[in-house]
Amino acid sequence: MTDGVEFPDDPGAFAAERPEAAASDTDPVCAVGIGPGDPEYLTPRGVRAIRDADVVVGFGTVVEFVESEITGDALTCGYDDEPEVLAEFGDRVAGGERGTAVLMGDPNHSGYQFVGKVESAVDAPVEVIPGISSLQIAASRARTPMEETTFVTLHKSGPIEADLERLERDVGDRHLLVLPRPFDWMPERIAARLLGAGASDHEALVCERLTHDDEAITHTSLSELAADVDSREETAFSDLSVFVVRR
Repeated sequence: MTDGVEFPDDPGAFAAERPEAAASDTDPVCAVGIGPGDPEYLTPRGVRAIRDADVVVGFGTVVEFVESEITGDALTCGYDDEPEVLAEFGDRVAGGERGTAVLMGDPNHSGYQFVGKVESAVDAPVEVIPGISSLQIAASRARTPMEETTFVTLHKSGPIEADLERLERDVGDRHLLVLPRPFDWMPERIAARLLGAGASDHEALVCERLTHDDEAITHTSLSELAADVDSREETAFSDLSVFVVRR
């Protein structure tokens, strides 16, 4: 059995600590953002990287969205077997096979932890191929221009207090785009936190499963969401949500 990869303590910081390497004669490993799940939002460049790969790696829930484009082998992982699966992926790339990793949305939006894990598994340059993210779709639905918006992801491991403080600082002055963390920091609790820090009541939207057939957008407010913190034992929303607060 292949030994697992030893990941950096902070894979996201590892992936972001230097600019992407210049093109070389070595075929890069591609880290492809597959979009929010609807294949209509998968870019042609991403499709080519997936089709040209001898081996594609990613979480099972991600690979299933692009399995019709895969012509090589698919290696699927979960959180429990990431080290072993990425080690196998690295071995195959080291053996001369062309490899592609797939991530939901755009790797530049909350995807750097997986990018860093891929980089630690392969002895080859890694090229990030951006995709459309649910954040971009949410900004379109909510009409919140990105240049006037503060984006924060809580959908990560590790401390998030600094991210919450950014939201407290910017609420009211800028639009907020938030990726909640299932299921401890969902829209209801975030709204309560903002109001508790002195925010005025603002228009809010919770965008669920964007671009999918069962897409749903709830138009609400911070006060209405916060009222549900005590009245509900669980969140009313999907783990595939983007929380928007209009300024």
